[in-house]
Amino acid sequence: MRSRAALLSLVCAAALGSIPLHVRVQAGSPWLVRRYRAGETLVYNMTATNRGKNATTHYEARASAVVKTDSAGTFFEEYAWSDLRVNDRRIALPPPSLRFRQRLSLAPAYRLAIPDLGGIHPALVGPVVDLLTFYADVQMAMREPALAQAGDHVYVNDGGVNSWADGRRILTGEDAIDFDITLAEVNLRDSIATLVVRHVPPAHPAIAAVAPWMRAPVEDTPNNWVQVARSDSGGYVASVGKESFVATIRLSLVDGRVLTAALDNSVNVMERECRDSSLSRCGPPVRYTLTRRIEIDEGK
Repeated sequence: MRSRAALLSLVCAAALGSIPLHVRVQAGSPWLVRRYRAGETLVYNMTATNRGKNATTHYEARASAVVKTDSAGTFFEEYAWSDLRVNDRRIALPPPSLRFRQRLSLAPAYRLAIPDLGGIHPALVGPVVDLLTFYADVQMAMREPALAQAGDHVYVNDGGVNSWADGRRILTGEDAIDFDITLAEVNLRDSIATLVVRHVPPAHPAIAAVAPWMRAPVEDTPNNWVQVARSDSGGYVASVGKESFVATIRLSLVDGRVLTAALDNSVNVMERECRDSSLSRCGPPVRYTLTRRIEIDEGK
């Protein structure tokens, strides 16, 4: 299976590219507006649990930011990462990871991007991309004028296929995701808006079904996730299934910053070990579910 970082970076890429730029910068929801102040500071504590086929991993990390402006005068949040722990073991971050800065923004004109992850500690990649995923979801919602009152929702057809195949071990790796965004609550008393962003399978995912048996739905929707990898024995591990996410994000109505956020992600998988590249000579199917939960809240 692909790593948690690859899993979420591809979803981010889909979210960032799903709406043309000239549409994305138009006036959006009246409730979802980020009001930045130069020099403003933000701190988030992140926790995550990843349950794979054979093991469960936990991590914790802390992200601290200062609000700055770029050469065009657009506000952004510049994050430094610290206090990384994996399975309750503190990870001593090397100097390149301590110097690494992640730029994020909820300003309408800011183009989010996946940063260069090659120079940071592998255990830090997951938290970095997880935080980007929350910002991509919020920024997409902020650009939607249809989210005018509690209960409003919009459906964003992405239509693209994301690939994480490397051509060596991972021969095929694809998913396809659409977005269903709901302004679930506007709480004027506490000045909090709640967003629910569902990452859902498209009606007709255009992922590659390498073998005919991979076309049959594993769950109650067309399959939107597929992977074919070389096995250690010289054969192939072929997997197909349904991938979905639900992000619940609470925002301040005062300045639009993220207060808390939680992401639940699952992939319901059917997997077979095969002896040939056409995946026609395969063993019996094995079913399992990959699950992840990521949470962030404001730190002290």
